[in-house]
Amino acid sequence: MARGNQRELSRQKNLKKNQDSNKGKRKDDNLSAAQRKQRDSEIMQLKQKAANEKKSTQSISK
Repeated sequence: MARGNQRELSRQKNLKKNQDSNKGKRKDDNLSAAQRKQRDSEIMQLKQKAANEKKSTQSISK
């Protein structure tokens, strides 16, 4: 009986270990470095544009 519990605890421990080891890693998206750089650049430009719009609307409302 105790052996089954030991297996279950070991499975849970290994599952948590694998999740922690994969945390923060990027998925393989099959893009070259230049393509990834371009995509990230576009995303950052959109974020910056949104931040600037938010900042300008806050300054107008004050």
